[in-house]
Amino acid sequence: MSEQPRTFFNFAFFKVDPKWRWMADLAKEESAKEVENVLKNSQIQFRSYSTLGLRDDAEFLLWFASESVEKIQDVISKLYLTVFGKYIVPTHVYLSCTRPSVYVKNPAARGWLGGEEQKKYVVVYPFIKTREWYLLPLEKRKEMMAEHIAVGQKYPDVNLNTTYSFGIHDEDFMLAFETNILDRFQDLIMDLRETKVSGYVQVDTPMIVCVKKDLIPLIRSLG
Repeated sequence: MSEQPRTFFNFAFFKVDPKWRWMADLAKEESAKEVENVLKNSQIQFRSYSTLGLRDDAEFLLWFASESVEKIQDVISKLYLTVFGKYIVPTHVYLSCTRPSVYVKNPAARGWLGGEEQKKYVVVYPFIKTREWYLLPLEKRKEMMAEHIAVGQKYPDVNLNTTYSFGIHDEDFMLAFETNILDRFQDLIMDLRETKVSGYVQVDTPMIVCVKKDLIPLIRSLG
């Protein structure tokens, strides 16, 4: 059986130059429509989110999914060629891709990977495990992950997109939790902290809360 084609995820966070807010409202509106046209006519999928007021290092997220990194580069290049693109600066960029799990055989895809409708919140969560984790025997890791996965299954209203950054970015994994109830995600994370796997976490920050917002309302909200 051939392996399923892999999908690259790109999480691109941006801040807006304060000079953008001094532009005429009509010019900003036309630029927002220009950006929408560029992204909707690209050959890749995207979702837009606001982080406005929630962090000091980012104001919005564009989450891209594509079968190639070149297509992601192409759409971001076109974004920078727009009027709005002249006023934005990337602050965090993460790259990852799908691949089969060694811990779950034929896992049921949830969230974006499962084709589900976009939820109100996504929490973007880069993740690095310690070297000691990878030195454990595979069967031991599977046993510990089974406990970890069982905790996640208690929260069916929180969807998890797990993609892998090994060799293509600085992280081991990129986790993107989708939910309509943010405190449910917080409860899930607190429960996961009590599993054995959590003892092998080296880095799990930043943890970035993003609020679903369509592209034109998103750009309007930036001032």
